[in-house]
Amino acid sequence: MTFADKILPTGSEVTVLKNAKLVMANEVVLGHLAFSKGRIVSVDAGVAPHSGEDLEEDYLVPGLVDIHTDHFEKHVFPRAHVRWDPLRAALAHDAQIIGSGITTVFDSLCVGATIKNPERREILSPMVDALETAQSAGMLRAEHLVHLRCEITDAETARLTEENIGKEIVRMVSVMEHLPGRRQSKDIEGYIQRRMADSGETRAAVERDVQELLNHSDAISEEVRPAVVALAHTHALPLLSHDDTELHHIDEAVAENITISEFPCTLEAARKAKQHGMHVVGGAPNVLRGGSQSGNVAVSDLMLEQLVDILASDYVPRSMLDSAFMIASEGSFQEDLAAAIRLVTKTPAEVAGLSDRGEIATGRRADLLHVGMHGGHPFVKRAWVAGTRVL
Repeated sequence: MTFADKILPTGSEVTVLKNAKLVMANEVVLGHLAFSKGRIVSVDAGVAPHSGEDLEEDYLVPGLVDIHTDHFEKHVFPRAHVRWDPLRAALAHDAQIIGSGITTVFDSLCVGATIKNPERREILSPMVDALETAQSAGMLRAEHLVHLRCEITDAETARLTEENIGKEIVRMVSVMEHLPGRRQSKDIEGYIQRRMADSGETRAAVERDVQELLNHSDAISEEVRPAVVALAHTHALPLLSHDDTELHHIDEAVAENITISEFPCTLEAARKAKQHGMHVVGGAPNVLRGGSQSGNVAVSDLMLEQLVDILASDYVPRSMLDSAFMIASEGSFQEDLAAAIRLVTKTPAEVAGLSDRGEIATGRRADLLHVGMHGGHPFVKRAWVAGTRVL
């Protein structure tokens, strides 16, 4: 059926975007689409028979879906020891998110404290409240959902998780531990050397302190981790295992019915995750940098073995759009643009249970990006969320 043969909705405004490179789920097609009442109602190749907004052969891409960004917290603490109002921080964060082409974002809020960040216990609820308030008031342009990043080494984490997990905005949970010598921070020798330099303590004293910390943290995590996992399953939320490094990390996740391995730190862990049918999430900044900022496995190495299903922005929102277009332009990745865009749209939407978005197709939510190119760099010219232009 051609565009001209289709019956467009009556009694409502229909927007037609034409002469665009439509980045579909499996191909890129020069064509046009129409949306009305927040939904895509028509997608076709070729010249539009009706008037519409001419994109002049720029790209039309589904709005990006980011299942992990730490960036909200960076706006709450714009400088060391400076704590910003959470609502104002949410607005600043949202501007950066939508400017990066992300139309659905899972703000990854830390549940529980770490040695370096004890304040995370007290800022969690104000951050969730700020997002709920701003979103319900129509102050945000992207759709914001919450990903609870649960630090299993804090005894308060189970309580904080239980207090927040039932909120409508909370849609995803991950379990993580940040300890010297574990997962992301495997370089225990580097940690010991830094502690010795900072404190002036002897090696023996530092090693003793580290072992006491690990023993204490393990005792806590033995109770906290299963409690968090049970809460996530009770609320039927997607559950992720963070920074899988050793093979037994995957075994543990599989035994807990965790289906997503987020930012695996080694090739071996990623391989085993895929063998068990888990989805694997890589960091988009890792792709652009050509390696991990922590010295762990490069996402490009994972991609060469087809181990990556999703890219998330992690700590740089803009990285998702840049990495997708870079992957498509470099032959070493063996991914065309449609496949690269799936990593940041369709697949994360599906994994998050948001089957209404992430793809240019009839019936899907009209979350769309008008993307131009200059010197090999993609940039967002316009953005729509549920059919409403927000940028």
